[in-house]
Amino acid sequence: MPEPVLPTTARTLLARTARAQRDGRAPSLVAGVVREGGLVWSTGRGDVAEPHTDVQYRLGSISKTVTAVLVMRLRDEGRISLDDPLERHLPGTPFGTRSVGQLLSHLAGASAESPGGWWERTPGGSLDDLGLSADDVVLGESRRFHYSNLGFGLLGELVARLRGTSWEDAVAAEVLGPLGMSRTTPRPVAPAAQGHAVHPWADVVLPEPEHHAGAMAAAGQLWATLADLGRFAGFLLGDTAGVLDPATLEEMTVPAGVDPSAPGWSAYGLGLQVIRVEGRTLVGHGGSMPGFLAGVFVDREEHAGAVSLANTTSGLDPLVFGLLADLVAAEPRVVQAWSPSPSPVPLDRLGIWFWGPAAYVLRAVGGGLLHLGPLPGRSGRASRFARDEDGTWRGLDGYYAGERLVLADDHLDLGTFVFTRAPYDPDAPVPGGVDERGWS
Repeated sequence: MPEPVLPTTARTLLARTARAQRDGRAPSLVAGVVREGGLVWSTGRGDVAEPHTDVQYRLGSISKTVTAVLVMRLRDEGRISLDDPLERHLPGTPFGTRSVGQLLSHLAGASAESPGGWWERTPGGSLDDLGLSADDVVLGESRRFHYSNLGFGLLGELVARLRGTSWEDAVAAEVLGPLGMSRTTPRPVAPAAQGHAVHPWADVVLPEPEHHAGAMAAAGQLWATLADLGRFAGFLLGDTAGVLDPATLEEMTVPAGVDPSAPGWSAYGLGLQVIRVEGRTLVGHGGSMPGFLAGVFVDREEHAGAVSLANTTSGLDPLVFGLLADLVAAEPRVVQAWSPSPSPVPLDRLGIWFWGPAAYVLRAVGGGLLHLGPLPGRSGRASRFARDEDGTWRGLDGYYAGERLVLADDHLDLGTFVFTRAPYDPDAPVPGGVDERGWS
C-alpha cells in the first residue's frame, strides 16, 4: 500500500484545491495525488456525493490516451505498424496516405473537428454518417502539429475493425478490466455528476447535454471516477498490469509534434501530452467536454501524479500541475541507493573519446546502457544506447536516437562520425584523413 501524504502536505493540497474550486466557480471538484499506483490523498469540494472517489465525471480527451493504448497494443502484436498508411486498415477515407503514427501524434493534417454539427453537443452516428471529404484534410502530412479530434475518431474505428468488436468493448476488455477500472464506462452510471455551464457574469448554472458521440467516441466518450483516474495515473507511472510493455509506454511519452501555440514547452507523443513545467517533464492528458473538465498528469522521474475532475464547461484553471508541484516540493522522492553493477562493455572502451577536437565521455549507466556525451560543463550532443542483437548499440534518445554505434578497438563509429582516443588520431580511420603535417 502506498504511504499517505503527511498532514502538512495534505493541508497544502486541500488549500490549493479549495481555492481552485471557489475561484473557478466549479459546481463540484474532486482531486487527488498518486504515488506507487494509487491515490495517497484526495478531496471533494462543492456539491459532491460521498464517497467523492466514486462519483463519475466525463474524461473528455483523456479517452484519446486510452485509444492510443489500444493502437499500441495492436502494434506490439504485429497487427499494424505506426508507419502503415491508414488506407491499409481503414479504406475509403480522405486520409488514406496519412500514417497511423501521424494520427496518434496529431501530425496527419486532419481537421480539428468532424464535419456536421458540433460532435460534443450532438448525438453521433457511424463513420459513414460523417461524410468525410477532402475538405477535412486541412494540412499536409507532418507539416505541423494540429490537434485533431477527428483523427482519434478514425483511430477508434481502426481498433474496432481490427478487433472485430466495438471501440467500447475493446476498451473494457483490454484496458479497463486489466487495470481494475471498474467504474469507467462509455455513458454515466450513478452516482455521476451532472455537467454544467456556469454563467460568466452571475453565479447561476445551466445543465449541459450528454449523449453518445458515435464514431467520435474514441476522442472523448469515457466517464470515470477519481479512484479509477488515479489508477490510470498509476499506469502512466509504469504499473501497466501487462496492458502494455513498459518500453512501449516509454515510447508513447517521447515528443513527436510540438504545439507552438502553448505557453512554455508543450509537445505530443503517441496519444500523450508532454509538457515542460518549471524544469520538470510531465506526461498525461487534459480533457474537456461540455459540462466537464478533467486532468491526469504524472512526473515519471518523481514517481508521482495528480488527477482532477470537475463538472464545469470552462473557467477552471489547470489544477493538476499545482498539486504535483506541491507534492514534489513537500515530499520529494527518495531514490534507490546506488550499488555496483557490471559494465556491459570492457572497461578500456569507456572514458574519453574525441569527435575531432571535442572531448566526449563514453560511460556505462544503469540498466546495461551506454551514454555518450560531452564533458561536464561543455555543450554537445548526448544519447543513451542499448545493445542490439548483432552486438552493436542503438541510440535511445537525444540527437543519436535510432542511430547505430559500433565500438572498435581504436575508434567509435556513429552515423558516419568517428570518435578517436586522441584528437584526429592519424592511426584511426578519420573521415577525410589527417593532414600529415600534424598539429603545429
